[in-house]
Order: sequence, then structure tokens, then C-alpha cells
Amino acid sequence: MTLLIQSALPDNSISHFVHSFWMFENNTGKEIPSTILPNAMVDFAVMNSNADNWQKTIRGLDTIPSQIIIPIGTKMFSIGFKLLAVEYLFGDSIKDVLNDDKIISDEIWQFEAEDLKTLENFCSKATQIINSITTSDIDNRKRKLFELIYSSKGSISVKELSENVFWSSRQINRYFNQQFGISLKAYCNILRFGSSFKPISEGILFPDQNFTDQNHFIKEIKKYSGVTPKELSKNKDNRFMDIVAIKKMNTKND
Repeated sequence: MTLLIQSALPDNSISHFVHSFWMFENNTGKEIPSTILPNAMVDFAVMNSNADNWQKTIRGLDTIPSQIIIPIGTKMFSIGFKLLAVEYLFGDSIKDVLNDDKIISDEIWQFEAEDLKTLENFCSKATQIINSITTSDIDNRKRKLFELIYSSKGSISVKELSENVFWSSRQINRYFNQQFGISLKAYCNILRFGSSFKPISEGILFPDQNFTDQNHFIKEIKKYSGVTPKELSKNKDNRFMDIVAIKKMNTKND
């Protein structure tokens, strides 16, 4: 009996909203202690611990590592959403679920039994749902803002962002706090941390993002994960699911 973990990237039609898809299934016959890391994503999950009871949740941004227990037999499909999706797909603030999640019963997010058999099926249905939601009225300032944030992997100043999108720093921070519950700078720091998962998972234990130096890198990794980069890389007992998932990242779904 094993722990099954799979992940995949979105196709281009929804890449402005979606960072990645993933699934896991606990077939180990025992409960699994795990740590949720701040990954700069808003996670939508469809999960069950028995075949007849699927539950949908949305998790806000994480700013600290959180300890969870994954029950025996749990199966979960998840969408890691970028922040633009919060307003334009869900139409609501997530500041009330910072470091937490809540059950949702949105009629839009309907999945049939066939959609929940494989990750490929789930990705296909989720992509259909996302593309069915009207998004033609996305504010160009917000679209450009997030394009710059993600392309820089968080290594960009609030001042530079403000100047590039012609939107004051005060207004941007008000938007971030009202919608997501944290400031823009705090989010960029978390995104930079999340962008370190791939090199760390490959054993690269020095910064390839805009950290001041090695000490700054180690300090930031410990702040958001609770462990050093070396411990995170070793990922003993698959404690950090994000690190496992990124190692198994599949190519884009075309």
C-alpha cells in the first residue's frame, strides 16, 4: 500500500488563473502527519475519506506552516489558484480564511464520479468549468499587476509594481488586504519562498531568487517552513506534500 501523489500544469487557456493541479490518495493503511507550507496559492479541494462523501473546500493564503493529519483512505483533487481567480472566479474575498479553509457548496463546481477517477479527468472537467465562467471584464491593471508579480517570482518591489501598472502603492495594498488578508509585500515574500520549492527539491540549497545572501535565504526558509533548506530538501517521511508534488510535476495538459 502506498501514498499516491500526482500533479500537472494547466493549459494556456486558464494559466492566468491556475498554477497547478494535483491529487493524492492515502493507501498506506495509516494516518499520515503532514505539513502545509505557504505556497502563495489559493487551494480549492475536492476530498473524501469514503467513496460516498466528497467535500469541497477553499483554503486561503498560508503565512505559516500548519500541521495536519491525513486520514486513512483519503483521496483529494486540488486546484492551486493564482490570486486573480479569487475575484474573477469566486467573486469573494478570502481574507477570512487566512491559514484556514472553509467548506463551499458552489453549484458551479460540479464534478461527476467519472471526473474524480483520475487526475487527467479532473483537470479536463475543471478546465471546462473555469473556461465557462465569463472573464472578459478583467481589469487590465490587475491582469498586468499579477503578470509582473508571477513573472518575477515575487522578487519585485511594491514601488516598481506601482509604477508599472499606474496604480498607487496604497491602493494596491488596500486591494490585497481586503481581498486576500495580507499586504502585497508579504505576499511577494511568500511567493518567493514558494518559488524555492523546485530548486530545494532538487537539492539546490542556495538562493536562486532575490535573497540578500545565504543567511537571508536560510532565515526565510525557516520562517515559512519551520526547518532549514537542507531538512526541507530531505523531506523525511514525505512530510511536506508540496515538495513531493513538485518533484512529480507533469507537463502541461494540451
